[in-house]
Amino acid sequence: MDDRYGADVLASGWRDQGRKVLGRVEASRALVVEVAADGFCGAVMRLESGLVELEDRHGRRRQFPLGPGFLVDGEEVVLIPPTRAAPSAPARTASGSFAAPESRARVARASRIWVEGRHDAELVEKVWGADLRAEGVVVEYLQGVDLLDSALAEDPPSAERRYGVLVDHLVPGSKESRVADAVMRGPHGKFLRIVGHPYIDVWQCVRPSAVGIGRWPEVPRGIEFKVGVCRALGWPAEDQTDIAHAWQRILASVRTYRDLEPALLGRVEELIDFVTG
Repeated sequence: MDDRYGADVLASGWRDQGRKVLGRVEASRALVVEVAADGFCGAVMRLESGLVELEDRHGRRRQFPLGPGFLVDGEEVVLIPPTRAAPSAPARTASGSFAAPESRARVARASRIWVEGRHDAELVEKVWGADLRAEGVVVEYLQGVDLLDSALAEDPPSAERRYGVLVDHLVPGSKESRVADAVMRGPHGKFLRIVGHPYIDVWQCVRPSAVGIGRWPEVPRGIEFKVGVCRALGWPAEDQTDIAHAWQRILASVRTYRDLEPALLGRVEELIDFVTG
């Protein structure tokens, strides 16, 4: 038999049966809505104390309580306050510094940071580039610490033009340390800061785990370091193009300062502080 009275009227939800469910729309600024009761149509201007203020095309403004009774694109809706966005953490640069707000490019300082080669410069740019641009610091490469003395003689530093120099393999007794000591004793030492890392090449400043290897290979004396590394890792090393590809592979593995050895991190930060002093 058909149940002429339908379902149990005392069952849960009986009051909502047949009732139309209205969509909920956030009252964001400039949203155009229509008031169902009197046809007033306008754009949302502001919200205050549970009221929404609408402005029509003639510039007339009226306030209405938030909730049901509105139309958006001809559909009945419930107008609700906009959801507040959760505060986001301050953005950080690859070096771990808080990112500065976007602004116009800063004019470069007279002070400079010098590094020994192109790979050094590219690695510093990859991690500290945003910081250096914010400070107006330019990184230049020397193509070898042997050229440092002549570069200083050609363009001497001063109180307004300080130079920071990053050197590979700066360890006691090395050629690099002897060159650095001699330059610092010279006439330019007062406005110069020379620091370095203990590795033979800047490649080793990238953590092996970032590159996906257990450790950097030991390269025998008499074999060019980069060629020896590539051969030991099974990478092509026939010509300079192969070496360039190997470096791009290493550089691509660096995303933040966490992918670099601490021996390099502290030295670059020291140079940035010195030239921005």
